[in-house]
Amino acid sequence: MTNLKLLDIVAILNPVSIERLTLVEPEYRSISSLPTGQVGTIVEVYDTGEESQYLVEFADNQGCEYAMAILKEDEILVLHYELTVA
Repeated sequence: MTNLKLLDIVAILNPVSIERLTLVEPEYRSISSLPTGQVGTIVEVYDTGEESQYLVEFADNQGCEYAMAILKEDEILVLHYELTVA
């Protein structure tokens, strides 16, 4: 996979259960998981030397954070808005 970095916009590849979430807004506590494809932003990178993990913040269209999760590289996909030619 590519080098993931701080502030990359990502989508989750599989549902993330509520047990793995830090929920910020009370109205979201009734969900069982974040669905596949939910978009978030990497706000912290934890590089342990073996396998990097990423703190991903999920926010609504107005930018209000509603959940965070620590995810592994194989759980997320970086989104690209412009074509980069190698």
